[in-house]
Amino acid sequence: MSKQKSPPEQPCFNFTSSPVPKFSMEKVLVLIVGAGPSGLAVAACLSELSIPYCIIEREDCSASLWRKRTYDRLKLHLAKEFCELPHMSYPSDTPTYIPKEQFVRYVDAYVDHFNIFPKYSTSVESCKYNEVSNCWGVMAHDKVTGLEIEYTARFLVVATGENSEGIIPEIPGLHDFPGEVIHSSSYKSWNNYAGKGVLVVGCGNSGMEIAYDLASHGVETSVVIRSPLHVMTKGLINLGMKLFNWRLPLKFLDFILVTFANIRFGDLSKYGIVRPNMGPFLLKAKTGRSAVIDVGTIELIKKGFIKVLGPISRIRGNSVEFEDGKECSYDSIVFATGYKSTANRWLKNGESMLNNNGMPKREFPNHWKGGNGLYCVGLAMKGLAGISHDAKCVAADIKSIVDSMGPF
Repeated sequence: MSKQKSPPEQPCFNFTSSPVPKFSMEKVLVLIVGAGPSGLAVAACLSELSIPYCIIEREDCSASLWRKRTYDRLKLHLAKEFCELPHMSYPSDTPTYIPKEQFVRYVDAYVDHFNIFPKYSTSVESCKYNEVSNCWGVMAHDKVTGLEIEYTARFLVVATGENSEGIIPEIPGLHDFPGEVIHSSSYKSWNNYAGKGVLVVGCGNSGMEIAYDLASHGVETSVVIRSPLHVMTKGLINLGMKLFNWRLPLKFLDFILVTFANIRFGDLSKYGIVRPNMGPFLLKAKTGRSAVIDVGTIELIKKGFIKVLGPISRIRGNSVEFEDGKECSYDSIVFATGYKSTANRWLKNGESMLNNNGMPKREFPNHWKGGNGLYCVGLAMKGLAGISHDAKCVAADIKSIVDSMGPF
């Protein structure tokens, strides 16, 4: 993995008699909050249009979710042609389904190629629109120097992502559980759980793949499945993406995928897995919920190496009680229960674009624009392809406004 690059060195002056300033003000045309794939994509698109910007990031690196909060065996679930960032393809020798480390190298190359210099370790404390100046006033904190920075920006891009913070649900007795309790963002590998009994709560892609990683290496594993889900293969999803580009009706496309999935996996209801009434692509479009792409988990469930359980009712010590009356003891619990946006914690006057959960009010593809120069990228639950779409739309819209306005 290549190192994060630093901005060009500035001349160094030693003013020993003057204290380091604790407050500064910066006036920028576009302020991008977040240097994950969303923020980097916007930066690249703005660069292509020769529009100046500033990008700030609360972590000490770009794409921190991918670097710090993903498990070791992760690969992109969609084929590489659906996972490119704008204006830069993957190298020709890149595998169809890209491993985590290779994707991080692609991100580093992307940062280098477009000369993106995020201001790392800089967290937004508050943000409010000023009706007098027609600009966004953003208060940020440099966590390294302690400097407070006030940005004045004509345009503000929220690129902090839908996965800003992991969710662990409230369960009676959870706080008294004596074993390890983590969110899936902290899970790395089965190595830490050898000889233990582990309960994985959540049946999305992360939960099912973590369960596979554990059980395939001999760890006693159970998984909580609380709701209906579609199980697909990577090949079926790849087929669906290509058929989707042919603009087939979603219901017909879903019929094809579900038919093939039933042939591949058989009736899974006897193993505790029930399909939703809505097809996988329509479900994704309406709710943002993705199909589970099987990596071998289903076979281990069928063979009994992974036990499927229903919703949890409460926890007593290291014993977990389930709504159907079953009771089992575990050493560790991994919550693969999703993430949430945290944009509403710092963004004021964002009601034109975001709802109370910090997600877009309008549906894709018209979700990315709010009022007063406010935009969002990567909040449509459409993955990397959605990020690319959003970034191009935002940059083009800013360009059209800049071309029609006077000097900033």
